[in-house]
Parts: sequence; structure tokens; C-alpha cells
Amino acid sequence: MNGASYRLSRMTPRPGLDFSDLVALGGLDPYGQHQLVWKFFDLPREPTPTQVPFLFRAEVRDGLPLLYVLSSDEPRDTSGKWRIESKDYRPALTLGDRLAFKLRANPTVARPGDVVLGRDGAPKLRTSGLKTGQPRHRIKRHDVVMDAKQRMDWKALPPDERPSLAHLAYEACAGWLREREERLGCQFNPARLRVDGYRTHRMHRKRGIALSTVDFEGELQVTDLERFTPILFNGIGPAKAFGCGLLLVRRMTDH
Repeated sequence: MNGASYRLSRMTPRPGLDFSDLVALGGLDPYGQHQLVWKFFDLPREPTPTQVPFLFRAEVRDGLPLLYVLSSDEPRDTSGKWRIESKDYRPALTLGDRLAFKLRANPTVARPGDVVLGRDGAPKLRTSGLKTGQPRHRIKRHDVVMDAKQRMDWKALPPDERPSLAHLAYEACAGWLREREERLGCQFNPARLRVDGYRTHRMHRKRGIALSTVDFEGELQVTDLERFTPILFNGIGPAKAFGCGLLLVRRMTDH
């Protein structure tokens, strides 16, 4: 996202909505959530943009849907179904700050795919770098948990030697997050890190959209302000159009 100023909005259903409306709002998959949030802004219709003018996170709180939306423009609801609480978002941070955080992410890893072929059917070759002269490969992004299962040949392992899916998801996703500490400008406290809610979403079958999400929660410390500050506005990882990447933070209080 680009913009000189940002708004962080908290959106909840208005009191008095029919039960059917609440069920419909709370039962949306990430694709449906994206379409819903898109309607809050005066934007051209674009169902699956590569860049989005907002970040959002959808939750269920006390049985009711809840949306957090970070945007350069304030969202506006014309349906009359949402209560919007919006404020300027200007985090005042200093080096070394300890922050509690929440993040829903789409952890993926890039792996070489098929060889890239030219019009003559011959492999295209690299023209620079250490691999000059070697065939070029398409890069494919894989879910980190499924990638870890494949690399350890999880299905072939005897049942008593297989790690549980919960343990595998924790290790793979926590590793994905820790590997990004330097570029994000922060360090995550491993003793406070929670990794929950790993699931795969199958959305919009005609478009073949599918993604996996996981929820991180814990404590971080700011180690590089120039790197950390932009991620608060631009998010972390892929699938930002579908409710991933928004890093919600609050200052830690010592007891």
C-alpha cells in the first residue's frame, strides 16, 4: 500500500441484524471476505488484484464477525450492516521496543518448477549469475507445511515415527517466521510464540484459488526501525488480498 496517512478501522455488525445476516457475514471464506472489504472503498471492480489498497484481518469474537482494516482511505459501509470505528494509524516506535503482536499469514516457500522453454521448444538458459548457462526454471510457491511433509516423505514413515500435523505445522511455520527476522527488522521471542489455526482454504473453484493460513501470536522486539516500520503498513508475506499479512501490534506492559 502507498499513501501518506493510514486509518486503522475496527468493524463489527450493527445491533439488531437478522440471524441470517450474521451467519452470512461470519461464514465467508477469505475470497468472500476480500470481496466484502473491497465494497467498503470507492474502487473499480477487481476481484483478484495483485496489489491491494488495504490490509485486513477477519476474526470471530463472541460468536460475531469482526474485521480489522488498515487503509489510506476510511472505509464506508452503504449496506447499513456494519459499525465502523476508525482512527489515524501512526505508530510511534523506538529501537528496542517490545511489542505484543498478532499475524495471520500464508507461509510459503519458493521451489524450482518446470524448465522454461523457448519458442523453439529448447530450454531457456540463464544469462547471468553463478548459474549462467544452466536451464531456467519456473518458480512455484508451496505451502510450508505440505513442503515439509513432502521433504520428509511423511506418508511413507511408520505411524509411530510421524510427527503430528500440529507439531509439523508449528515447526514449519515458526521456522518460516524466524527466517524473516532480519528483513523484517525484529526478533520474535520463541518462548512466547504461538502458532495456531493452520488450515487450507478451497475458494472459487472456477478460478482454482486455494491457500493455507496460520495465526501467529506472541512477542517481538524491534531491532531495525527502517525495516520494521514499513511492514506495519505493507504487511508480511503473500495472499494479502485474502486477509493475510496485517501485523497488529501493541506495546508490552511489564508486570
